[in-house]
Amino acid sequence: MANWLCIASANHVARGRTEGFMQVCHGKGAPLRRVRPGDTVIYYSPTREMGVADGYRHFTAFGRVQSALPYQADMGGGFLPFRHDVRWQEGQPAPILPLLDTLELTRGKRNWAYPFRFGILTLSDHDRDRIGEAMGIAPFTLQPLRPESPQPAQL
Repeated sequence: MANWLCIASANHVARGRTEGFMQVCHGKGAPLRRVRPGDTVIYYSPTREMGVADGYRHFTAFGRVQSALPYQADMGGGFLPFRHDVRWQEGQPAPILPLLDTLELTRGKRNWAYPFRFGILTLSDHDRDRIGEAMGIAPFTLQPLRPESPQPAQL
């Protein structure tokens, strides 16, 4: 199983947590086709709100992908983003700055946030565990996959 680091504003992540889904890259489907059931997904939020440079810089969600295939959801106005269902874990947002020297992804890198511009990237088990600890989530507490439920109709 893979680990994915996704980047989105905290308010967008909060909506996904509440409704049990993940989206990346403004709803594009291609990045989500690499994601599989059982994969771990962690969100990093550079800001609280999209477009507002407030320097938030926290990990804001930690969960496990449930759906086998990405599906589209109708958000109105012709916006049909691709999503995966996720079972989110209970945890607290954790700032990234104290972790920079402990994460393989960022250790010793002056421009540590540069790869985050892609919106989704792979994450090592080591980094998954460090982030989970910082959020108060131990990887062994991840909830098992739910029995496969019917997927929403593809749009």
